[in-house]
Amino acid sequence: MDKSSTSAIGTCRKLGVVGIPISKGQRRNGTEKGPQTLRDGGLLERLRKFGCEITDHGDVTLDCIDDDIPYGNVKNPRNIAMGSLRAADVVEKCLRTEGRCLAIGGDHSMAIGTIMGHARVQPDMVVLWIDAHADINTPLTSDSGNMHGMPLAFVAEELAPFVPPLPGWEGIQPCIKVEQIAWIGLRDVDPGERKIIEKFGMSAFSMHDVDNNGIKGILKKALDAVDPSGTKPIHVSFDVDAMDPTHTPSTGTPVGGGLSVREMCFIAEELALTGRLTMLDIAEVNPNIGDPKDVSHTVSSTIDVATHFFGHRRQGFVPAN
Repeated sequence: MDKSSTSAIGTCRKLGVVGIPISKGQRRNGTEKGPQTLRDGGLLERLRKFGCEITDHGDVTLDCIDDDIPYGNVKNPRNIAMGSLRAADVVEKCLRTEGRCLAIGGDHSMAIGTIMGHARVQPDMVVLWIDAHADINTPLTSDSGNMHGMPLAFVAEELAPFVPPLPGWEGIQPCIKVEQIAWIGLRDVDPGERKIIEKFGMSAFSMHDVDNNGIKGILKKALDAVDPSGTKPIHVSFDVDAMDPTHTPSTGTPVGGGLSVREMCFIAEELALTGRLTMLDIAEVNPNIGDPKDVSHTVSSTIDVATHFFGHRRQGFVPAN
């Protein structure tokens, strides 16, 4: 790291925070409590400690549509559409006023709205999807019909021909290309998702790849794939199940053999040092899962990782004046 990178640590920078308390993208209640659980756990105070000038925009208002019957096998399509459009508006406003946004969820269907909102401001941004799951099923390939497993299919332009019209989705349009997406940490990919990834030659790095190349090598491969010039804004969409369940037990679809806190902190610190991290999603913290010790451990691990995206460095940092 050069001196310019070192001097940037601790510099007070504006950061907007948006809560997206959505749970209709999957079957278990509780992710709607994720934003407040992370706030109560001290997330914003920790970020301020590392030099962030926080503006908390509160939670996106999500009115429940009670008669939201499934469309085919897709569950809660109208609720997800409404939430996505509202989230997109708030994220766009946040990025235009603060320049950087942290969106705390909420299940991973939240990323439909965060990516839409980000693309309105920075259409050339790239997306690093850090997750155990690819989340690029379409309504036609999904076995469950749960929309937290489909967000990327709705925002990628090349997948539009494979996504049938859904009720309430008229305002949701694809906004990025598949070449703008790279995955890190995959270890539970459905056959239909694998077919999509291979069909479009997308950049997907599994835990097998991490084991073979190390996290430093994989992060470099992912960034080189989506941003070879090293100039584009970065959107990180981080599902806490990307980490091993020993670190984040309070999440809905845990998969063993995941990233360690150490590996996630490395990713976060390296991306922070680029100066191009514009948007971070944190998805799938569910305080209804596990006992209080599990919840506390999940919140602690998640907050620890989040702070490294915005200034916390394990080698130490210079506090903002």
